[in-house]
Amino acid sequence: MTSISGELRYEIVRKIYEGGMGIVYEGLQHGSRGFQKRVAIKVIREKYARQPEFIENFIGEAKLVADLIHTNIVQTYHLGETGGACYICMELIRGVNLEQFCEQLHQRGRKLPIELAVFIVSRVARGLAYAHAKTDRDGNLLGIVHRDVSPKNIMIAFEGDVKLTDFGIAKARGFLKDKEGEEVAGKPEYMSPEQADFQITDKRSDVFSAGIVLSVLLTGQNIFKCSAAEESRQRVVECRLPDFREMNPEIDPRLNQLLQKAMARMPADRFQTAEELLYELEYFIYHRGYGPTNETLGKFIRELFAEEPASRKVARGGTMKMPSGTKGSTRGTQTGSTTRSTTRSKTPAPVRGSSLFDQIKKKLR
Repeated sequence: MTSISGELRYEIVRKIYEGGMGIVYEGLQHGSRGFQKRVAIKVIREKYARQPEFIENFIGEAKLVADLIHTNIVQTYHLGETGGACYICMELIRGVNLEQFCEQLHQRGRKLPIELAVFIVSRVARGLAYAHAKTDRDGNLLGIVHRDVSPKNIMIAFEGDVKLTDFGIAKARGFLKDKEGEEVAGKPEYMSPEQADFQITDKRSDVFSAGIVLSVLLTGQNIFKCSAAEESRQRVVECRLPDFREMNPEIDPRLNQLLQKAMARMPADRFQTAEELLYELEYFIYHRGYGPTNETLGKFIRELFAEEPASRKVARGGTMKMPSGTKGSTRGTQTGSTTRSTTRSKTPAPVRGSSLFDQIKKKLR
């Protein structure tokens, strides 16, 4: 076997997002002969970086997503370690997450067309279908369940690509440790009933969460969201689904039926796979012929964000900055603000050598 050795070197440029457990920076990857590539660099918050369980799952996430190569999943390039701290180098997305997208719609008094809402979730379903079917090198199913399908973990690029990110609390055989049945992880208002009730989940749990995302895009509200996490989980478990046509008269009977099936309380009553959900979503938008595309969504989001000043803050520590000629944001893959564990009862510094955290602090001081 022939091996090629070389040096990977990164420079921290700026912070672009921080969540409860991790922080994402924009970085430059340097190679030979002046090669540069803009990337996203994800690190665990310093207070968690010495805790073996967090480190083990962080490394597990990187190894899991390394082979998830799909147009609707943010790609991972490299897992590195420096000064005792681990980091993940990932694809940098020029765009915003779905939560920011919805906030912008609200602030501008704009309404998302029904077909674009369905298109966005159909791309999420495509990514999920791929991840759920992923096998190891021996052909054994990995049993991946994302468990955190929510607007903060769905990226929309200004070109119109939709990408699922943050598999930090995903479940997959042999990669990440979890304590299902004892602890619950995820965003309460986007959990499936079985997830919220401390039960074992499978891929149908992600289908339910994708259904919630679609309902939010179509109605502008999350029917499960309460002020307290426990109340949100309780509503997920007990709340009867409304007739979504009463919340938005533009929702037709077929789309309402689709939502009811995707968000059925009992897993056996839902779409059994993300592929089934994908088929129904794509049939809805394409059965009459021409329907929305990446280009359609890209045009919509560029126009939406071109309406505001480039200096708008989009996240703690992150400033929106659009590509030349437009106004809006440059965003990377990011970690969301997630309930990780609820128990039942100038010249940028290179990322190498000394402590990663010391270098980040020096750069951002």
